[in-house]
Amino acid sequence: MAEARRIAADFVACLPHIRMALKLDAQAALDGDPAAGSLEEVILTYPGFEAITVHRIAHWLYDAEVPYIPRAMAEHAHMRTGIDLHPGARIGQRFFIDHGTGVVIGETTEIGDDVKIYQGVTLGALSVHRRFAGAKRHPTLEDGVVIYAGATVLGGETVIGRNAVIGGNVWLTASVPPDTT
Repeated sequence: MAEARRIAADFVACLPHIRMALKLDAQAALDGDPAAGSLEEVILTYPGFEAITVHRIAHWLYDAEVPYIPRAMAEHAHMRTGIDLHPGARIGQRFFIDHGTGVVIGETTEIGDDVKIYQGVTLGALSVHRRFAGAKRHPTLEDGVVIYAGATVLGGETVIGRNAVIGGNVWLTASVPPDTT
């Protein structure tokens, strides 16, 4: 019981940080989508914002090693939004998923700040063999990356460099240098 109380107290203490991260995510959506009319519209209607909202809470619980709940939260968000975002994925500030349907972001994915991805993007593993559990299996996106619709980026050694732009329907299993388009 003491452990549960400690986790609950730590979670409550972290809520202002989660709220600030979500405020920045909402602003990134507003700034990154010319069709967005207001922050309120983003917060209330964008599936990508709903998915990242659930993720930021589930990720905190995942890092705190709370069993089952983070994964259940992620799967509920997946059912509601069509965005499959594993609670273990590490996501920086000002993250924006535009449109969102069909996005898959794996457990060991690392995403920097100011990243934008579009519908149908997969950030996945090259192998799903059980022996790789616990290893880095998913790609890293550095700050400022944009990935357009339908792109698939696979592998734990794959790094998409800072400010790189990945075109639609691209299949990548190798790293991309910074500032590449």
